[in-house]
Amino acid sequence: MSRMNLEGRTVVITGAASGIGRALARTLSARGCHLALADVNAAGLEETARLVQSNSLRVSTHVIDLTDRAAIAALPDAVAARHGGTDILINNAGVAIGGTFDQVSEHDFDWLMEINFFAVVRLTRAFRPLLGNSTDARLVYLSSLFGLIAPPGQTAYSASKFAVRGFANALRHELEEAGSRLGVTVVHPGGIATNIAESARHAESTTAEERQQALERARRMLKMPPERAAEIITDAVVRRADRVLVGGDAKFMALLERLAPVSYWKFLQPLVRRS
Repeated sequence: MSRMNLEGRTVVITGAASGIGRALARTLSARGCHLALADVNAAGLEETARLVQSNSLRVSTHVIDLTDRAAIAALPDAVAARHGGTDILINNAGVAIGGTFDQVSEHDFDWLMEINFFAVVRLTRAFRPLLGNSTDARLVYLSSLFGLIAPPGQTAYSASKFAVRGFANALRHELEEAGSRLGVTVVHPGGIATNIAESARHAESTTAEERQQALERARRMLKMPPERAAEIITDAVVRRADRVLVGGDAKFMALLERLAPVSYWKFLQPLVRRS
């Protein structure tokens, strides 16, 4: 299969105000892509736009709350008004919650699922007409390392990322059976050095000490620069890869889960405790 030519393509990136989203914007702009940048953080979004601004590229910003169904439904028209169409949709935006299932409230659990999963489904549905008009289109879904394994303390986050993985894989099969030229890439980043741990919500019943310990554990895991992750993801899109594992930790966990799909945590738990 031929490689995807990115030059001149219009790419929509959610969660573009920071982290992997911002790094993807910089990487894709360097490869000649026009960008529609979406995020709830207006200031961060404007900074990303400033970093990628070019006389030869169209860059638009779209402040959006991904829990707002009406805002999601209106986004394709706003993008089309500025760019005329869309070739690639990167569902990157995501949030996290600290705490066990018993600690996390139903409200917070639902909030996370709205952003991490249901918004992804709604964005896919909303952009299907524009993507269908493209001569070469792709949907990119960021799952997670925790869409491969499900450690304790991550019930909400893992549930959302496993859901993204299942949705994207089933959609790919449907598109292939229909003979569609729209492709699907699922991304499983490992520990990427973003601010997701600092910006995570915490269950009200968790103590300050528990929150600090969770933050320190996360910081030890989040090592790969987002710029490197963005290069890996972009190369996977060019190769039309169905799945990409970003980082040695994601590759190791994917192999361990494949070898011991039920009992992998028995092997990982001692390593986590020692760390």
